[in-house]
Amino acid sequence: MRARAPKRVVPRLRRLLLTLVSFALAGTATACATGDDRPRVVVTTNILGDVTREIVGDGADVTVLMKPNADPHSFGLSAVQAAELERADLVVYNGLGLEENVLRHVEAARESGTPVLEVGRAVDPLVFRAPSDGGPEAEAGQPDPHFWTDPDRMRTAAGLIADRVVEHVDGVDEKAVRARADRYDGRLADLTAWMERSFARIPEQRRALVTNHHVFGYLAERFGFRTVGAVVPSGTTLASPSSSDLRSLTGAMREAGVRTVFADSSRPTRLAEVLRTELGGRVRVVALYSESLTERGGGAGTYLQMMRANTTALTDGLTGG
Repeated sequence: MRARAPKRVVPRLRRLLLTLVSFALAGTATACATGDDRPRVVVTTNILGDVTREIVGDGADVTVLMKPNADPHSFGLSAVQAAELERADLVVYNGLGLEENVLRHVEAARESGTPVLEVGRAVDPLVFRAPSDGGPEAEAGQPDPHFWTDPDRMRTAAGLIADRVVEHVDGVDEKAVRARADRYDGRLADLTAWMERSFARIPEQRRALVTNHHVFGYLAERFGFRTVGAVVPSGTTLASPSSSDLRSLTGAMREAGVRTVFADSSRPTRLAEVLRTELGGRVRVVALYSESLTERGGGAGTYLQMMRANTTALTDGLTGG
């Protein structure tokens, strides 16, 4: 005769089964509530993430991998974030080598069949110039990934994103996406016109840029600035300056009569100290938002806010305002 289970075991098993069923039902409800089956667009950088959200609206879920105030050259992904790339309907990334620790995950998503858009390569990228022209030595002739400092190229980028969303993201309302893209294009055109008026206040002889690294080449080319040099003679923040690099830069600054340096908002104090030591005098360091948006309310929570803040800082810094 088969032995019976002890009486106290049966209630425990019943409670366990009920608990498992509850978890399963809760998981199903959560998936429905969060729209787990909604179309998804995954964007690597927060600058392109902001633009993509402006275009997509609530037509799809937009996941931005790069956190506010992060460095696009050095941020990495968790295993969960890497998996999100392959589950996306569309991946939007800057490319041209910018997201140095993320590009292999983007390539894996591409190989798995996920549609991807490398924005930088599609907006007529510039190349880094030779050191004699104020450019980095190691990257001279290589494509410059920092296209967003030119709002006209961002207009092109926004149109490309809208096209790819309509093409690859099932379930979105094409008319709504196109309408949002058109409205945003108008705001970008207004931004360009405002930047032109603002920079017109800067005398020609003062339109000289020294930055913490080579990030404003597109802005310089679009609005008529000349690049004297950069503290980090590279297009990436992962490089570091040598003593000879600093001597070359300070020599160029003396020759050009430049005493204002524009640095990323996260490291202006350290930069000021280095240059004061090298130049032996007063150096003004003006903080800019160069490669990342801030959190909302942090001064550069959107692309439009970032560009307006930087335009004001550049204009004031070069006119003594």
